[in-house]
Amino acid sequence: MTNYTGFPDLANVYLEDSFVLAIDETPTSLSFRLEAVLTEAHPRYHEPRTGEQYCYADAVLTISEATKIEWITRSSHASRDATGEEDLGNIDDLRQNGDHYEISGDWGYVRVYSTMAPRLEFAGK
Repeated sequence: MTNYTGFPDLANVYLEDSFVLAIDETPTSLSFRLEAVLTEAHPRYHEPRTGEQYCYADAVLTISEATKIEWITRSSHASRDATGEEDLGNIDDLRQNGDHYEISGDWGYVRVYSTMAPRLEFAGK
């Protein structure tokens, strides 16, 4: 098994405290729209803004060229923070297990069958 930190696009991202804002699925891809937490080693890192604990960046995490997307559990329950912003929770775990990725969080648990590495693209790029 390969943990998400072993993938180049995710090496300096902390998914466990990143917020999932939306999940988009097509027949061949699964994407998570995130407020991603960047570590100090990330090239886009900046000091946390006033009132924030981490450096956040708007990004989309995508696993493409999927041959199968298998939802084990799924929840659409959203939470609101103190400012009223809504999110679906975090990505608690993302790992490659042989021919598929296993991804889980408050929003559910899904297996994505793909040979493509997860890709993280930032807004405004």
